[in-house]
Amino acid sequence: MKQWEAMEAFVEVVHQGSFSKAASRLDVSASHVSRLITHLEQRLNTTLLFRTTRSIRLSEAGERFYQHCRELPNTLATAEEAVSALNQAPMGTLRITCATTFGERYLAPLLNDFLLQNPQVDLDLHLTNREVDLIEEGYDLAIRMGALRDSSLLSRRLCDRAEYLCASREYVDQHGMPHTLAELNKHQCLMGSKTHWVFSQNGQRKEVKVSSHWRSNSGPALLDAIRRGLGIAQLPDYYVKEDLASGRLISLLPQYQYPYTGVWLVYPRALKPSPKLKSVCDYLIQRFEREDIFANWRARI
Repeated sequence: MKQWEAMEAFVEVVHQGSFSKAASRLDVSASHVSRLITHLEQRLNTTLLFRTTRSIRLSEAGERFYQHCRELPNTLATAEEAVSALNQAPMGTLRITCATTFGERYLAPLLNDFLLQNPQVDLDLHLTNREVDLIEEGYDLAIRMGALRDSSLLSRRLCDRAEYLCASREYVDQHGMPHTLAELNKHQCLMGSKTHWVFSQNGQRKEVKVSSHWRSNSGPALLDAIRRGLGIAQLPDYYVKEDLASGRLISLLPQYQYPYTGVWLVYPRALKPSPKLKSVCDYLIQRFEREDIFANWRARI
């Protein structure tokens, strides 16, 4: 900071042609400006200004130094204006990560609408089922599903989310349907990326581990296996909503279904959220609330 202050003082002295006028422009004393220049010369081990009682004159080293420093005040002002603009209107690049299927079906279209309204915002959208480290990998925002882990990250609820245990009609016709959690081990269970299924029993969350002959980290692949009658599986509502509403799939053990969990907007803690981050979070929440994306078909199940 002192180094910058000394360089700023040096440029102002050259611009004004005197220590007193430079001091007045910088709102400091002339003696303070003189000390700054002296310290700068000592650090550079050279004379920058020749001083007399009537005038100042640049040395050869001072002339060369001035040519490199003279735009620094304008550069600083431009930098401050740029930061100030960022704090006033949404602009810059938004780096967002989300689970693949939810991102493709719901998030991406809404983000594209957001960009149409905010042309100064650029988007870097990364869809992956891996839980990304926002801070380490430089993301502004993540959309996370289900119960959140304790974290230094901040979060806002985007919408509700439920998971349904499902099977095709063909599977049920051939193997019947379970009536209790204990009967799950008698069925062909298809597993996704999780190691357990989540239910509610006597008002408490219950995790059930089942043996499986089929496993995949792909939600669409798991849905296809259910549709083909290979077994039963638990999937989020946004995968199975159309199949449940049409009757292609059957919801199993509804009495044990865990209450709605959330879909969350998660972002790093900051002194003040940037306008681009606040704007996109507000926009997504408003769109999900206004359109209530899952409500219509849930009422028909």
